[in-house]
Amino acid sequence: MIIFKLPFEEKHYTIEENSQENKVSFYPFTGSSKINFKGNLTEISFDELSEIQYILPENPEYEKNETFEEYVKKIEKTIDFIKSNQLPKLVIARKKTIEASTSDIVDAFRKLCKKYPSAFVYFFAENGISWIGAFSELLGKFDKKTSEFETMSLAGTLPVNEQWSEKEIEEQKPVTDYIFKILQKYSPIIEQSETYDHISGNIKHLRTDFKAKISKEDLNNLISELHPTPAVCGFPKEICKKAIADLENFDREFYAGFSRIETENEIFCFVNLRCGKLFKNSIQLFAGGGITALSNPEKEWQETELKMQALESAFI
Repeated sequence: MIIFKLPFEEKHYTIEENSQENKVSFYPFTGSSKINFKGNLTEISFDELSEIQYILPENPEYEKNETFEEYVKKIEKTIDFIKSNQLPKLVIARKKTIEASTSDIVDAFRKLCKKYPSAFVYFFAENGISWIGAFSELLGKFDKKTSEFETMSLAGTLPVNEQWSEKEIEEQKPVTDYIFKILQKYSPIIEQSETYDHISGNIKHLRTDFKAKISKEDLNNLISELHPTPAVCGFPKEICKKAIADLENFDREFYAGFSRIETENEIFCFVNLRCGKLFKNSIQLFAGGGITALSNPEKEWQETELKMQALESAFI
């Protein structure tokens, strides 16, 4: 079972299981254990949302949350690794389990749709796995009629009322460079916007947009090359993926993976951020930050707390 809303749309959709076509898929950060939803996209009203049937998995065994002190030590170790390997950026995440009333997921879904109109908002419960999320980072959007491909470089995070520093600017730059170089392999002409503020609730990011004409046959390869971008992994990719596995000590699962949604005219791929894994009376929240040699561990902790609030607030 899945329900979702596309960015800047008021319509809500589910999957009517009447065909074998994959219309919606969720891919993990690493590995190949994706979840597929086969069938046709069907519009569903707000009233019909309340009739959705789902079963949440039982609460997991108690798992101690990472403390502030433990997180600071992890980030200090990360900064040492960055300096010794001369990396421009390495993204390190944390997860936190909170007790929450998950008896009305549809209400939480509605709140997220209202609060984040520019986001891809979803909830699914499938084969004993259940996730919810709301975020607008576009890994890729392909127009089937025009062959135009769109993507974005989104990185750097601050509260809305704060000013950008060198740290955030240096964090976003390698993401932009990385995407541009990959797009050059697939298209001779690339449109790149100026960098601007992208507001998401109580925080903002630096954003640069890209457009290019590509062949539909190249779409899957292009997405595979883009994922994971430096915005959720770091750069160089393979070194950072190994470092993430060594430093984080948990499986990201679908956090920082991506979703793929195919409609009649377009194919969307969204990075899966501001998301959580749902249980009967709790949620595992995930959030990360781009660590550079200029990072302040305490400020990075505050950033992850702000990011987790985006989802946590829907269950209050």
